[in-house]
Amino acid sequence: MEARIKVSGDDPVRETAGLYEWLRGDRTLAGRVRAESAPPRDGELGGGTDVLVAALGSGGAAVALTNVLVAWVKSRRPDVSVSVTTANGSVRIDTTDLPAEAVLPLLREVLRSERGALPGEALNEAPNEALNDGDD
Repeated sequence: MEARIKVSGDDPVRETAGLYEWLRGDRTLAGRVRAESAPPRDGELGGGTDVLVAALGSGGAAVALTNVLVAWVKSRRPDVSVSVTTANGSVRIDTTDLPAEAVLPLLREVLRSERGALPGEALNEAPNEALNDGDD
């Protein structure tokens, strides 16, 4: 499964680059995230990165992505939001949506596989405690 991540705000190119660095810095997500750019429009020399794409196979990548996204959005100004889209749907995370208990159920639902579990998560495992610590 792939998750497409789009950043919105006053400076989406800079914010997308910042998120890309955060995602690449996570041990579980290293090598699983790539940047995609839209082709330049007439009269443009080229565009910045429009979307980040994370491959969410096994190994807890979906859980890591969830944790990094929530931490990154918390560290931003109020004018930044992130949209995550998969085959299951889309969710938008704004700084106003936090604390995590408001965002995590939505994000987890979008990242679920057809089996009903996050990629790399066994169906009978308890939810990841890092996602449910409630002190965010």
